[in-house]
Amino acid sequence: MDSYLERLRRELEDATGGAGASALELGPEGKWSAGQVLEHLLLTYKGTNHGIAKCLERGAPLGTRATLKDRLAKLVVVNLGYMPGGRKAPERALPRGMGAEEARRAVGPELQKMQTGLQDCERKFGAAAKIIDHPFLGPLTAEEWRKFHWVHGRHHARQIRERVGKL
Repeated sequence: MDSYLERLRRELEDATGGAGASALELGPEGKWSAGQVLEHLLLTYKGTNHGIAKCLERGAPLGTRATLKDRLAKLVVVNLGYMPGGRKAPERALPRGMGAEEARRAVGPELQKMQTGLQDCERKFGAAAKIIDHPFLGPLTAEEWRKFHWVHGRHHARQIRERVGKL
């Protein structure tokens, strides 16, 4: 697995390691539990993998033209590595009640599937191809997708540590 996704996998393992199922179910009033944060991350990985599969199936990159807003958002998140808080997750990435242990077990294989798909896209379309659009950042290359997931996952790993008492 490449460096960003491998670092992400290790970061999430570290954040959840040693936390029992009951610790993963705890969360501050009105906020997601650690397990729900994991499920949210898993849903984002599945969404990216779905887009990658569509791109490969169609045989062409699906990224659209970036707007100024897309470029600025990408600059902050991908280039500067800063994930602003307070943004509501898209409906498709909201936790739906999956068990925390199930989500924890599913994260690694989903990241591996993403890495394979991103490598396939790079081989097929080139490293500069904007393969699919992110809902807030616009069109991203395979490497930009890796970096986005690293930044996003690191942001949520801090929340997981906070909820399971590892801070």
